[in-house]
Amino acid sequence: MENESKPATAPKVPRDKADDYSRQAATARRDFVQARTGVALEHVGSYSFDPGVLPGNIENFTGAAQVPLGIAGPLRIKGEHAHGDFYIPMATTEGTLLASYNRGMRLLSECGGVKTTVVEQFMQRSPVFMFEDALRARDFGVWVTEHFEAIKAAAESTTRFGKLDHIGQYAIGPLRYLRFNYFTGDAAGQNMAGKATLAACQWIEKNHPDHPQFILSGNIDTDKKHSQMNTLMTRGKRVVAEIVLKDEILKPIMGVTGKELFRARQISQAGAFMAGSANNGAHAANGITALFIATGQDVANVAESHAAITYAQLLDNGDYYWSITLTSLIVATYGGGTGLPTQKECLEMLGCYGQGKAAKFAEICAATVLAGETSLSSAVIFGDWVSSHDKLGRNRP
Repeated sequence: MENESKPATAPKVPRDKADDYSRQAATARRDFVQARTGVALEHVGSYSFDPGVLPGNIENFTGAAQVPLGIAGPLRIKGEHAHGDFYIPMATTEGTLLASYNRGMRLLSECGGVKTTVVEQFMQRSPVFMFEDALRARDFGVWVTEHFEAIKAAAESTTRFGKLDHIGQYAIGPLRYLRFNYFTGDAAGQNMAGKATLAACQWIEKNHPDHPQFILSGNIDTDKKHSQMNTLMTRGKRVVAEIVLKDEILKPIMGVTGKELFRARQISQAGAFMAGSANNGAHAANGITALFIATGQDVANVAESHAAITYAQLLDNGDYYWSITLTSLIVATYGGGTGLPTQKECLEMLGCYGQGKAAKFAEICAATVLAGETSLSSAVIFGDWVSSHDKLGRNRP
């Protein structure tokens, strides 16, 4: 039998074992792409920062994806942590988005400013322990409650900032799902929670009489996925932004009245309910994503962070109370991508870079979302939603 020749192996992306975070290493990878595809990555290779700052943020660094960035505002905020007038950096390629948010910010500011409140904040990891039957799993849950302080000590031995607040428990057959809830300071905290929970699970496995097996994530932390559990029980920060829109200001700026907004709210509420939507508002993901890209957040967290609940009242005098509650806003002002040069500048512009600033940034995010909700909802009612996109959102003949 003749020997079959092995298929040729495609060449690997070049790496420099001595210093893979250098301009020379990045150039070598761009040259590699050009040789393989014929595409010269001229714009990808144009960036202003030192690649030496990137370890821990990316591998195989080749260049930068430049996203246009604009400034909206001023947005007046009257929160527990965010006070004053803010100019909001938003990175997007969607025409009309900045203009729409800017209009909403004008409305909110002229109505006195947005009240913002961080209600609570937790980051989770959810291991599952496996037993022979449901009775053993149930008894294990009792044991976990009785040994909470020791489990907490094991978890917190891995981190300076993470604090284990409580452990939720959920039973399915012979399985016991544990949902560890941490306070993670100014970091988003997913990695922190994962490392701490692994240490806690190893302590449980060693010290429980059954030495039960576990899987570190049983998937009820729903990391980077929306879930009703997070909507009810909070993941990241639960933050509320609220405003009373004065009818005499609303009509000139938005072309609609509080009464018209409330009628539309009833219809929109029913539609969101019928669709099973994670958000009964208009488009929280737009503002959150633009802010996340500008400020170095983990953009995949928009999958959870966009979940929101709008609550509104038509007041007796015709004014309109409007609030939005972001139930699962995951943000950081320290660590991750927040320290990269352009992202750090944007956070500094908001007074939100570094430790002790995460709650302030969360309030700014919520206020920005509320501005976008008021503007888009009004545009739909007034009738300039499509025409605005035709005017500002088309970049082709």
